[in-house]
Amino acid sequence: MAALYITEDDVRSVMDMEKSILITHKVFKELASGRAINVPRQRVRAPGIMLHTMSAANEYLNYVGWKAYTTTKEGAQFHVAIYDQESGEMRALIEGDFLGQLRTGAASGVATEYMARPDSKVVGLFGAGLQARTQLQAVCQTRKIEFVSVYSRDHEKCTRFAAEMTELCDVEVSASHSPDETAAEKDIVICATTSKAPLFDGRVLDEGTHLNVIGSNHRTRREIDRTTIKRADVIVCDDIDQCKNEAGDFIQPVEEGITDWRLMHNLSEIVAERQTGRATDDQVTLFKSVGLAVEDVAMAVKVYELALEEDLGSDLPF
Repeated sequence: MAALYITEDDVRSVMDMEKSILITHKVFKELASGRAINVPRQRVRAPGIMLHTMSAANEYLNYVGWKAYTTTKEGAQFHVAIYDQESGEMRALIEGDFLGQLRTGAASGVATEYMARPDSKVVGLFGAGLQARTQLQAVCQTRKIEFVSVYSRDHEKCTRFAAEMTELCDVEVSASHSPDETAAEKDIVICATTSKAPLFDGRVLDEGTHLNVIGSNHRTRREIDRTTIKRADVIVCDDIDQCKNEAGDFIQPVEEGITDWRLMHNLSEIVAERQTGRATDDQVTLFKSVGLAVEDVAMAVKVYELALEEDLGSDLPF
């Protein structure tokens, strides 16, 4: 049986945020059960390029797979491959840019469901790129959002993004000129940027705020300051072991004794109800995502199944 090559356009035609959140919820439930195994990202550098690789076994789906991508000054190229668990044969090779945007947003959607106050209505969003787009879509899927304040250093881009997301999410999205105002008096704060330094002063956060922090998966980048970490009553990671390698938001604060890995929980523990994502309405809760291959593989399996149903993709010559 030939493997199927599935393009970005194919992925966009069969996958959306609603499906992605359902798939991702199952992923974290199965991580808790032990029927899914995630291998943290590895990186290798050569002049002008970096290769990033990550893999997973999704036993509950009978598939194993990997995600690999390159980053250069020209941008990034993403691919995900899945293999039948019994035969070892490749079933699909999938262009993985949009897929990755969806799965990252969906993980925050799952975290928001368990950690944000049920009556959350107002969002502060940092970032006006593709990841910010799916982050907001996911939060709007899980809470009845009424207003979004978005901040980006490029105000013109931010204004265009606000207009686009107002229509896409059917909610008022307004461009902000002030980082601290964007974070203040919000039920949910989303950080989806490439910033190397904290975006706002943690003192402005209201009690009861939930944060989804997803922009940094590098040791030297931080979107939130020490004050935010100190104020967080509950800290949850998509995967603590992977965060230990690349969550710059936590690595230095842990070394400084501001927090401790032992105080954090994996999202799988929250989904399995072994730990509580929020105990009271006034708690500040924080979800940190660095992105897991086990999510990519689960998403890829569903894309493959839908592509077969709709006769999409093209056969690879082997």
